[in-house]
Amino acid sequence: MEEKKKPEIQIEIDEQTAQGVYVNLAMIGHSENEIVFDFIFIQPQAPKAKVRSRIVTSPGHAKRLLAALQDNIARYEARFGAIKTAQPPEEEKKVGFYH
Repeated sequence: MEEKKKPEIQIEIDEQTAQGVYVNLAMIGHSENEIVFDFIFIQPQAPKAKVRSRIVTSPGHAKRLLAALQDNIARYEARFGAIKTAQPPEEEKKVGFYH
């Protein structure tokens, strides 16, 4: 039996998107059918923050994204060593990545 080849997908990225944006806060929400990721930049001592990107996806795709992220972190740490995460003081726990 002949094995079917998956069609190749050509992915394009415009110059602005390719540069990326820096974020230091993420908020994640969900409904039965969607998971929403808000990626936010907040400046120290600033009273406001700005959502720089919002991703809306299915729960199944979010779970695959989680697995891919875990795999990439494991490979990163195998190559460069453990990633250290500092625990901020209790009053500063408003900044970071939330779930």
